[in-house]
This record gives sequence, C-alpha cells and structure tokens, in this order.
Amino acid sequence: MTVNPSFATEPSPDGLRLRLSGRWTISAPGLEGQADALLMAAPARRHVIFDLSALAAMDTAGAWLIDRARDAAAKAGAETMLEGATSAYEILLQEARYRDFEKTEPQRGSALVALLTKVGLTAAGVADDLYSGMTFLGQIVSALLRIARNPARLRMTSVVFHLDSFGLRALPIITLINFLVGCIVAQQGIFQLQHFGAATFAVDLIGILVLRELAVLLTSIMVAGRSGSAITAEIGAMKMREEIDALRVMGLDPVEVLVVPRFLALLIALPLLTFVADMAAIFGGLLVGWAYGGISPEIFLGRLQNAIALNTFLVGLIKAPFMAGVIALISAVEGFAVQGSAESLGKRVTASVVKAIFMVIVIDGLFAMFFATIKY
Repeated sequence: MTVNPSFATEPSPDGLRLRLSGRWTISAPGLEGQADALLMAAPARRHVIFDLSALAAMDTAGAWLIDRARDAAAKAGAETMLEGATSAYEILLQEARYRDFEKTEPQRGSALVALLTKVGLTAAGVADDLYSGMTFLGQIVSALLRIARNPARLRMTSVVFHLDSFGLRALPIITLINFLVGCIVAQQGIFQLQHFGAATFAVDLIGILVLRELAVLLTSIMVAGRSGSAITAEIGAMKMREEIDALRVMGLDPVEVLVVPRFLALLIALPLLTFVADMAAIFGGLLVGWAYGGISPEIFLGRLQNAIALNTFLVGLIKAPFMAGVIALISAVEGFAVQGSAESLGKRVTASVVKAIFMVIVIDGLFAMFFATIKY
C-alpha cells in the first residue's frame, strides 16, 4: 500500500526538527504539495534538522525536493542538519542535490566592438584551420613517402573501392548536371548573340567557358558535396565509435589506413570526371545549337575546333588534381575533428562541404589569374 509523503514539525531546543515520513518518490500522490509546504516551513528557525529516519522510500525526485528545502533554509541563514539518513539516502541526496543556476544578463556593448570581435574570432578560426590543414597535409605526405619506399603498404583494394564510389557511381549525376549546364549556356549564348547576327559565336563561348572553367568547377563542387561529405561522415563515425583509437592500439596509422586511399582515389577520379563533364556539356551545347540556333553538328564541331586549342582543354584538367587534394584534405581534417555526439558529426559534415566548396572556388580563381598571367 502506498504511504503518502508527509512531514511533521517538532520544536527542538535549538530550532526546528522536520520529521519526514512516507514515500518521497515521483509516483507518490501529493509529493509536490508536501514539497512546497516543506519549502515554506524549512527557513522558519535558526537551526533546522531534517529527520529522515521514518522515510519509507526516496528516489531522485524526492531527494532533489528535500535538498531544495534544505538549500532554502541555508540561504535564509539557518544551520541545517540531516539525521537518520541511510548511506543510500546520503548518496542519493549528494548526487541529486539542488542546484540554483543564476540567470546571466546579456552583455550590452557597442555594436561596432561586437562586430570587430566576431571578425577577429573568424580570422583566428581561419588561421587555426590553415594550421590544421598544413599539419594534416604533412601527415599525408609522410604516409605517401612511406608507401613509396614500401609499395606493399598501399591498400590497393581500398583505393579501388573508393575510386568506384567517388568516380564511377558519380558519373550519372555529373554527366546530367554538366549536360544541362551546356544546354543552358548554349541557349543563352545563342539568344543574346543572335541580336548581333553572331549566333555561331556561341560555339566559341561554350567551348572555352566549359573546358576552362565550368566543367571542372561544377564537377568539383558536386564531388565536394557528394564525396567530401561522405569522407567526413565515415571518418567522423569511426571517431565516435573509437575505431580510430583501436587502429592506433593495433599499431596502425589512421592516416595511412583511412585517408591515403581516399586521397589517391579522389586524385584519380576528379580529372576523369572532369573529362566526362567536358564531353557532356559540349554535347548538350551541340544539341541546343542544332535545335534552337540552327547550327548543324558539322558546323558546330568545325567552329569548336577553330575556337579551342589543346591548352584550353588542359587548363581544366590541370586544376582537377589540386581541387581533389583540397577536398580530400578538408574532408579528412573535419572528420578527425568530430567529437562524441551526433550534433558534432552534423556540424563537421556541414563545415566540410562549405569549406571545400569555398576553397574550390578560391583555387579556380587563383588558377584563372595564373593562366591569364602566363597567357596560357
């Protein structure tokens, strides 16, 4: 039979004794009412004794409510004591003790100072990311040198597996997106240039823009979102499950086992995907030029041959390995930075994609200026 929680007040020579009885548990009826009454009675005297000898049961909820009354009495200036508590009750009261969290007022200050503070913190974060990236790049290079000295250390099965995942399985989406972009560029080029009687110059636009910039840029962005996020999620999940620590315990280098195969697979896959993207975008431009602009395939291909040179084609392919390396590096760094929560994993995957796409665009801009400088 359930014994309702209750307490009785007994005057003592030096203050007040509160004798608690019944079941002070979350399921006991009237617990909150008795707890509120206890809270009001506790600060009434200079000395307050909480007598728990008659308690039938107590759980964490009851312990928290009792300790809340004790804390209120202590803050009112009373000296509090606990009597009759078993060792189990003492442990429960200690672990479930009442904590009063102070409310902090929001800091008020200059908006300019706050803005400059955020800018400074962002700059410091960028410096930390750069340092972490360079450090991790050194580890990758060190692992590659060890593999070069002993090629048997290379996990070729893993490289082939990731090459299939990053390259072959990405072909449909990469081909489709670049085909559609080629169609859009061709349609807009023909539409705008036909006002000047120069619709055929859209072929030059498609060839140069696609081969030098668009194909490699779009492909790298798609790879960063598709494969980069997968790398971060896989390594981050292994970090959460302590599988990376297990590799170190077994005497294996996580960079050599996990990062190098993915790094090499991306270095191989992205240039190949870029080539496919070039062909898909040009084919899309050819179809739209034929259907929308009346440019026959023979005229399109002939003008394309005159508009581009070998260096136009090579510019995009030269960029691809550098973009692949940056994507793999950022994805791996963010994966190893995951902490032991799903929230951390989500934040790191998001950061990996955003940083990788940003760096891909930066690298593309740097290469554009470099090739323009050397007139290539």
